[in-house]
Amino acid sequence: MQTTTHEPDRFSMPASQLESLSKREPILWVNPNYAPLALVDVQSLEPAQALERFKRHAPVLRRVFAELEASAGQVSSALEPANALADVLAGAFGPCSRQASLLEPARGNWWIKRDDALPVAGSVKARGGFHEVLSVAEDLLASHGVQCELDSSEASRIFSQYTVAVGSTGNLGLSIGLIAARLGFRAVVHMSSDAKAWKKQRLRSHGIQVVEHEGDYAAAVAAGRAQSEGDPFSHFVDDEHSVALFLGYSAAADELAVQLDAHGVVVDEAHPLFVYIPCGVGGAPGGIAYGLKQRYGRAVHCFFAEPVASPCMLLQLASAPGQEVSVYDIGLDNRTEADGLAVPSASPLVAPLMREMLSGIFTVDDETLFLDTYLLHQSMGLLVEPSAAASFRGPLWLQGSEEGKFYQKQNGLERVMDQANHVLWSTGGSLVPESEHLKFQERGRALRAPHPQASKNGPR
Repeated sequence: MQTTTHEPDRFSMPASQLESLSKREPILWVNPNYAPLALVDVQSLEPAQALERFKRHAPVLRRVFAELEASAGQVSSALEPANALADVLAGAFGPCSRQASLLEPARGNWWIKRDDALPVAGSVKARGGFHEVLSVAEDLLASHGVQCELDSSEASRIFSQYTVAVGSTGNLGLSIGLIAARLGFRAVVHMSSDAKAWKKQRLRSHGIQVVEHEGDYAAAVAAGRAQSEGDPFSHFVDDEHSVALFLGYSAAADELAVQLDAHGVVVDEAHPLFVYIPCGVGGAPGGIAYGLKQRYGRAVHCFFAEPVASPCMLLQLASAPGQEVSVYDIGLDNRTEADGLAVPSASPLVAPLMREMLSGIFTVDDETLFLDTYLLHQSMGLLVEPSAAASFRGPLWLQGSEEGKFYQKQNGLERVMDQANHVLWSTGGSLVPESEHLKFQERGRALRAPHPQASKNGPR
């Protein structure tokens, strides 16, 4: 880890916000480069490609994963009303006044996108990971001049000669490893030595090889990439640069649109859609945001949520284009209980795409993650991992902070907030052992006591 003195001129944000970031204080950063109609016209980044690939191989997925029988091979999660959570959060206070919630009811309707319960892989990483391996499998069969189903004996014979490797904190590794192993590949996941022990054990229990490395997530990715380079029989899934992963994640936008329609939800400028997504390296939230902006344009507003110890996308977007930055550059240690979000540097593929497309980013400390994990269970009976709760306070930042009110005014939203819909993306948790969930709940319960006073400006 490198720690350097941060230079205020390197970042396009008020000095007070940069100071708060360096002190691990939660903030909402409104993107000064946000362009409501920004759409990146990149022919190779077409979400329809992923939608067609998923449709084409749905019968294969249905056969190799019993969990996908009910959905006819579709990798999808539910969209559930979450106004009960909104009511609880609007009256709950975190461990200090900086996490104080609103003193007034939250406006608009709240929803929770249940990627924590995605079948097979149990996290938001399922769509991207499955899509990448499906595309690799297609390419390999084509290179061998073979036309057959991906789960055929002939395909398995070919795939068994190859390794699919990935660097991961756990969830992406499980997604990649499960489908790769099921199709006949040798699956290898490179992880940092301090990654969650239960995630390593779960990977190994499915016959997936886990290789541990000293250092953080970025170090594990670099080591995995280096081991795969030069080996024609190894494919490395590069979470920082993979277009296939990105497109797989973007497929969620079409799924969400269908679900909103089914609930009778209108999305237009008079009925804006706000989406809040936890962010690590940026592939999953970036793909989702990209797909949603392609579909809804200026009617959708996407915000990312990052741990106070690891705001890598925020720092990257607040720096000059082409300049690589790290959370270590402002003295942060990248250590958080939200292990899936513990990433020091943002994806160089995704960050440029988000520079004008993303509305903003807010940060959250570990205590609030555990508190909100507990409050979700109390209000809706759902169990998620702490990183999945990072998005939950997004609507409160938007409504209750000065920065959020500025964003509303800047984009002409003040009069339509009662007609807004807020989607909180819940990114993982269904595969977490019960013993771990009990620990999450105990930590959250201990933080439940309300704060005696709260700022009228909301979370600051």
